[in-house]
Amino acid sequence: MEQKKNELQIELTPEKAAGTYSNFSIISHGPSEFFFDFITMSPNMPKATVQSRVIMTPENAKNLLYALMDNVKKYEETFGEIKRTVPVKHNAPEDPNNIPNPFLNGGKLN
Repeated sequence: MEQKKNELQIELTPEKAAGTYSNFSIISHGPSEFFFDFITMSPNMPKATVQSRVIMTPENAKNLLYALMDNVKKYEETFGEIKRTVPVKHNAPEDPNNIPNPFLNGGKLN
């Protein structure tokens, strides 16, 4: 089979294919790049370790945002709406749109 001119071949090693689990993330940025720190938190553990850090240009971070939004839309069309289960902020009205995002603001709920 002949490779198309602009086709990119991506290699996925068995070590990378296993993946890294993350249930928490911190996103920060400077003028030239975005930093995505993926963390695994365990109950009753006072310390959490960054499992992986991904650094992107602002343009690539925005491309990732749109790709993620597109994939979430496709997922929900196939499997149904993803329900958010993060606790609502204290003293906030019971509004599903008022649920804090643990991936924003360094995970702070206030």
